[in-house]
Amino acid sequence: MSATDSLDAPVDRESRLKDSDHEALRLWLRLLTCTNLVEGAVRSELRREFDCTLPRFDLMAQLERHPEGLRMGELSRRLMVTGGNVTGITDQLVREGLVTREAPPDDRRAFVVRLTPAGRRSFQRMAQAHERWVIGLFGALSASERRSLYALLAKLKAGVLAATQRADEGEDAT
Repeated sequence: MSATDSLDAPVDRESRLKDSDHEALRLWLRLLTCTNLVEGAVRSELRREFDCTLPRFDLMAQLERHPEGLRMGELSRRLMVTGGNVTGITDQLVREGLVTREAPPDDRRAFVVRLTPAGRRSFQRMAQAHERWVIGLFGALSASERRSLYALLAKLKAGVLAATQRADEGEDAT
């Protein structure tokens, strides 16, 4: 480490870049770094203010959007985690009276998970705080800049989806 390097300097995915790296690579790592910073701040605030994990918040958010409840397998798919992860979080939330887990009449092997009234109230408090945190984290951007960035990211998303679809179709052709 040179004398000019600081032990306190933040190390993130962008720190490995050189000016000679392709602009697309630099942009990708900037997006990833921003995502990680926002996620880290949200995780920290959830833990500090509500003693809650992000996966737990995400599970409750899915249930908030689906008052009729969701099957455990659907929760797993929506959260992109294993069934075991969903089961562990659900077990905790059931013990705390924040969700119910019931077998539907049409399939005794499955379980439907729903927020209880207490779970809905708890989630609403967290969701309001979450919104405040995210608004604050994006506070360095003006309203116009946020709209522009949102539009540009929509264009990037569509391009990435199209590229991956073409790649998938190319794989199917072999």
